[in-house]
Amino acid sequence: MLKLCRGAVILALVLPLALADPAAAQEKQTLGHEAYEIWKGIEDEAISRDGRWVVYSLTLQNGDPELVIRNVADGREYRVPRGSDAEFSAAVNYVVALVRPAKDEARQAKLDKKETDEQPKASLVIIELAGGDQTIVERVKSFELPEDQGGWVAYLMEKQLPAAEEAAGKATEEETAAAPEEESEPAGEATSEAPPEPAPTEEMAEAAGDEGEKEKEAKKDGTVLVLRSLASGAEVHYENVSEYRAAAAGSLLAYLTSTSDDSTDGAFAVPVAADIANDVITLADTAGHYSDLAVSETGGKIAFLSDSETYAEEQPAFVLYVGDTTGAAAVVARQGTAGLDNGWWVSDNATPYFSKSGKRLFFGTAPRPEPEPEEEPMLDEEKVVVDIWNWQDPLLQPMQLLQVEQEQKRTYVAVAHLDDGDRVIQLAHLDLPDITLFNDGDGDYAYGNSNLPYRKEISWEFPFSSDHVLVDVRNGDRSLMAERHAGPFNTSPDGHWAIWWDDSKLAWVGRELARDEDGGWEVESNLTAAIRHAVHNEDHDWAYEPMPYGFGGWLQVPAERQAEGAPVDALVYDRYDIWAVDPAGVRAPRELTSGYGRDEEIRLRYIELDPEAVWVSSGSMLLSGLHEPGKDAGFWSVEAFGTAPPEQLVREPKRFGRPRKAKDVDVLMYTRQDVGEFPDLWVTGMDFSDSQRVSHANPQQDEYNWATSELTTWRSLDGEVLQGLIHKPENFDPSKKYPMMVTFYERNANNLHQHHPPTPHRSVIRATWYASRGYVVFTPDITYQVGYPGESALKDVLSGVLHMIALGYVDAENIGTQGHSWGGYQIAYLVTKTDIFKAAAAGAPVSNMTSAYGGIRWGSGMSRMFQYEKTQSRLGGSLWEAPLRYIENSPVFWADKVNTPLLMLHNDQDGAVPWEQGIEMFVALRRLGRPAWLVNYNGEPHWPTTYANIRDWNIRMQQFFDHYLMGAPAPVWLEQGVPAVDKGKTLGLELTGESAQQQ
Repeated sequence: MLKLCRGAVILALVLPLALADPAAAQEKQTLGHEAYEIWKGIEDEAISRDGRWVVYSLTLQNGDPELVIRNVADGREYRVPRGSDAEFSAAVNYVVALVRPAKDEARQAKLDKKETDEQPKASLVIIELAGGDQTIVERVKSFELPEDQGGWVAYLMEKQLPAAEEAAGKATEEETAAAPEEESEPAGEATSEAPPEPAPTEEMAEAAGDEGEKEKEAKKDGTVLVLRSLASGAEVHYENVSEYRAAAAGSLLAYLTSTSDDSTDGAFAVPVAADIANDVITLADTAGHYSDLAVSETGGKIAFLSDSETYAEEQPAFVLYVGDTTGAAAVVARQGTAGLDNGWWVSDNATPYFSKSGKRLFFGTAPRPEPEPEEEPMLDEEKVVVDIWNWQDPLLQPMQLLQVEQEQKRTYVAVAHLDDGDRVIQLAHLDLPDITLFNDGDGDYAYGNSNLPYRKEISWEFPFSSDHVLVDVRNGDRSLMAERHAGPFNTSPDGHWAIWWDDSKLAWVGRELARDEDGGWEVESNLTAAIRHAVHNEDHDWAYEPMPYGFGGWLQVPAERQAEGAPVDALVYDRYDIWAVDPAGVRAPRELTSGYGRDEEIRLRYIELDPEAVWVSSGSMLLSGLHEPGKDAGFWSVEAFGTAPPEQLVREPKRFGRPRKAKDVDVLMYTRQDVGEFPDLWVTGMDFSDSQRVSHANPQQDEYNWATSELTTWRSLDGEVLQGLIHKPENFDPSKKYPMMVTFYERNANNLHQHHPPTPHRSVIRATWYASRGYVVFTPDITYQVGYPGESALKDVLSGVLHMIALGYVDAENIGTQGHSWGGYQIAYLVTKTDIFKAAAAGAPVSNMTSAYGGIRWGSGMSRMFQYEKTQSRLGGSLWEAPLRYIENSPVFWADKVNTPLLMLHNDQDGAVPWEQGIEMFVALRRLGRPAWLVNYNGEPHWPTTYANIRDWNIRMQQFFDHYLMGAPAPVWLEQGVPAVDKGKTLGLELTGESAQQQ
């Protein structure tokens, strides 16, 4: 352990947020691929509960991150190279984080083929915020801070290597004089740090067993857990720890131990006081496996699983234990416990969890499997390995195979009522596998959901249907609420009311979840029939019934406002405004936003600022808003039970991120962005009047020729008014003609103010990057007619391109297009119908809908039928119901009409679009003598995933379009190809011809 002064490893400094000097401005650079290495992102941002500090990580595409901790008021910053996973202590006087190994160091260890334990490991850093002093602890696996109180941290060490152990010993000796005196360690459990015994190999484990005894799974030794006072630095160490948990209240640390020789297995609890040196309480210490530790919020109860009762048996069974700080834990549930299904046992594939009050403990159960029989030794060629596809299977065989491990580990929720003699109730069952709890587990009811009766239909139907069941947590009784329902279904936090979408009525319906005297249900009420505007998506253009605009949450209604309706309101949206509806259907719907949204054409939506809240605020509510015509955005406030229209807090031509509120004060952290402004972090009060920026991730942006963005409108070929985005170079000259890139998917106009960093995207071009290099980039919206997806794209994209040409600054002879997946399909279709593009790049395109329709989405194992009939492909019928639609919309049937050079990306492990689709188009064009290329990154899925492959694809796209649209020399791969014999020797990226030599 190293004790460092401020500035030794972590820099404490104040950085100005504006670094550019306009007077020193020079000609700006053009963005190139080298920008990928220097552009930073912001991740893992958080604001302290008192609102005084923010923390975030600056990340790089291909480099090490940097942790930044900033004081909002005075601008002080502490920076931690490679810091991550930072957390504030409850009193906001420390930050604790992990420091990851340097990327180059980790890479070299892999090249050197070092064993896992010998590879670089993370360190722990503790930063004292007042002065910036820090402590570094090397080789740490994880840490945990109490959430609400407690001035301590617990962290689990990695296995100590001999050299590290020796070094640690020397460091301890050097620090002894300076370190604060620690309390004596509890006898028997808290000991000085020492290297654990090495984990036994399989051979050692086998040799240790008696002849004829079943070989046990080799049990590993735990490592050292350290409990450390943040203020004094005093530490207590606990040996052989495999798992640990801190109570949110900071009053207790619980941990489990594991040893390869079974000598000190067990479960233990440590009540933690200010001096941290308290006695260890033994909850269990019999040999066995201990796992799945849980601690109640207050620390009053501890739960865990163990097979110690039957550890020596051939098929040991886990038992659920609950204890506290008074002594040994007691058994709460095991196989045969009253309330569990016959033949079911406690599963170690689910971690128990307490309700918020600590009065209930939820845990997983499952049918006990039969012991696996011993197999006779066989050669691989003697084994039959076969899949049987049966037409009656609920799920297709590939889907089953992908879910084998999940199903083998599936658990079913049960509850132990700890305040009622540990009474156990099984809540989920084989026919009702999924359970959702209410009121943080303390509600009387739970919500069950099952799609089991309709699983076959998910191959062709959408949305997917389910049965919804009310489960009484007190006794396990079940009642069917809605049968064969597809669409949103919401129940109130107290479990007494439900509201769901009825697509036959295009309305929200609801009712009370209480049966009448005859045991039946109240008839549901149409809750939105009286709302004068549509509550379904009016822009819906898919081949199934429209879904609602959305659900905003549940609002508790004061008694004086209830009349004879429910004591709660459900918030639902129309296109612009928010409505409060009575789930009992008695009170008339109340327009909470008073029609302000529709009057101003602003789409208003509720923002919940408390991540732990289960009810909507009954006071002032924060709303986000988007002005549909102009795309301005901002925030508004409205009183939940007021009569005044929403009050505008801030509205700008920006895009805003969802605010996060400091837990204890009215301070918000949010992001804002536009095409020229990176989404840095801002901090403000609740009225947004005093916003200040607290990060500046990419000051180097000022050195580059950037992009501008604007909205444009035109009429499609069938007269519909459409919107699209135009990105121009920052140094745009309207008197010049620019090559243009056209990229699209479905609708993108609402992204007018989205920032596009010049980092390599996995599948599509970056508008900023291409604009910097002298392109105009056009992104048209597309609307669809069911049955004619290709023609829909043609009419909207072609009309948009003609509109752009008419503006006068687009070079009509040099227009290219690029898109991926659905965008790739549309491009492959368009080039069979128009020659307006000089070059086109299509990623993972469907080229033949007749062959793709019957295929499998290998990533999920699902049939592709539903996608073609109901969702994105929008054909509206099966292959045998509408065969001509499949042919007419398939580019490969019209390949002889293609005159545009077509570059395709399609990887051989694509789980979304079968890569044979790319092959079908390529071989057709190849036979027809049309310029075509197919790039396949071996072993990659729907798009490249490694940085090397992503970068390579972006380079190839740039070379392709620069060659065809700007007259740049062709690279070798484009002009000559890369023969298989040269695979791995060259990438073919070097340019060809005399012009290349001149460059």
